Amino acid sequence: MQMQDTNNKKIRVALIEDHKLMRVGLKSLFEKFDDIVVITEAESGKEGVEKVKAHNPDVVIVDIGLGDISGIEVVKRVITYNSAIKVMILTSHLSSESVIESFKAGVYAYVLKDINSDMLAMVLRSVNDGAIWIDPKAVPLIRESGSTIVPAKIKNRADFKATHANLTEREYEVLKLVVDGKSNYEIAQILKISEHTSKAHVCNIIQKLVVDDRTQAAVKALKEGLV
Repeated sequence: MQMQDTNNKKIRVALIEDHKLMRVGLKSLFEKFDDIVVITEAESGKEGVEKVKAHNPDVVIVDIGLGDISGIEVVKRVITYNSAIKVMILTSHLSSESVIESFKAGVYAYVLKDINSDMLAMVLRSVNDGAIWIDPKAVPLIRESGSTIVPAKIKNRADFKATHANLTEREYEVLKLVVDGKSNYEIAQILKISEHTSKAHVCNIIQKLVVDDRTQAAVKALKEGLV
């Protein structure tokens, strides 16, 4: 009986980042996860596009600030080559213009580099499945710009109940912290509850919003203007 090649199940990632230390750190981070593998890397945009063409990864992670062409230009060239490849921006740069232009170019996620490792992995998996992700810190800037990338925030609790009446007030508080990228432990500390209770709330939220994980719950919350 032939054994199945488990590598086929891995999410194949290309890194395009001009700082070597950052590339090394990301590769080390993803090595912790059995379902993610970095198959190629590049330190410039043009090199990155060529390596994407050579290796056809599932997901490309690219910084905006590169030495030759911008990360946004990389997004355009990768998608022109193969629109099935998912691209996500991972950067320390935050402005409404950069976020809007990135999504116009076709990115699936705009992520800031201060994200924790587990959340980054979850965003990567979500992007690989076709979901859109916007870092919570970018959401106010987008709303203020008047862009329709992120819907207007639901104004009051009554409107929220009309949309998701089955979510309790406490679960709504937990959901907002999930969107902020907080872990179960951090949520427990902030709300002064046990970590077990925090985990239970997150599980209930996932079930009630009819999603598969906390990342998709956060994506849905942002998409529908719940937070």
